[in-house]
Amino acid sequence: QLQFVESGGGLVQPGGSLRLSCVASGDTLNNYYSAWVRQAPGKEREGVSRSSGLDGSTYYADSVKGRFTIGRDNAKNTVFLQMNNLDPDDPAIYSCAASPFSAAVLAPSLYLIWGQGTQVTVSS
Repeated sequence: QLQFVESGGGLVQPGGSLRLSCVASGDTLNNYYSAWVRQAPGKEREGVSRSSGLDGSTYYADSVKGRFTIGRDNAKNTVFLQMNNLDPDDPAIYSCAASPFSAAVLAPSLYLIWGQGTQVTVSS
């Protein structure tokens, strides 16, 4: 069964950058739709970005378009999230997730496999 190990979270100043990585094991990540989902304290989970292992298509939440980039390293069975120009609305626990359903897109409830999450903090 597919499992994830995430890394790359931390503390960054507003306007700074972080790169989150999610290494998969147990299955080939390209068999799934992969997403990054975040949850801030007191808020619902929010789908941030999704990448299709089938056709390479990507989706982004409006709140991160132009700032975040999702990508894959197939050789390393890894999906990453490059986050630039981080702002005070971005702090959250970021988790990678996978779904076999094309309809999942940015809906967290349709993702079946989850990583443990990594904390992103934006503060000056």
